Amino acid sequence: MKAKRQEKIIEIIKKYDIETQDELTEKLIEEGFNTTQATISRDIREMKLTKLTFPNGKQKYIALENHDAASTDKYKRVLKDGITSIAISENILVIRTVPGMAMACGAALDHLRLQTILGCIAGDDTIMCVAASKEEAPEAKESIMRMIR
Repeated sequence: MKAKRQEKIIEIIKKYDIETQDELTEKLIEEGFNTTQATISRDIREMKLTKLTFPNGKQKYIALENHDAASTDKYKRVLKDGITSIAISENILVIRTVPGMAMACGAALDHLRLQTILGCIAGDDTIMCVAASKEEAPEAKESIMRMIR
């Protein structure tokens, strides 16, 4: 039951912008999972979900593919060391890096599995990063900027 519930949690946070544990609990109940906020709190800790805050003040839970904190820190360090600028055109983020770092930064972004980013293509010093939509491109940029500050 726990595994199915946690699988459903991932599905829900990918589909909806869930800001609170209560919202997540309500969605799980709607999906047929009889659960409590305390159980959800334990699941969130165990699954190492994280909450992102966007420029508009809204927050939402996200899941990183790799739940290993050390690996996540390494990916963030690669981004911090490599990225020099980010520009947006429609739903495309054009990310400039130090020469030779684009592939490492693109791979780090892909491994972090940000919900607002579909994927990246990298050259030597430039990454073309596709946001899920034109509206989500600024959120994707801000997520990356928070990681490299």
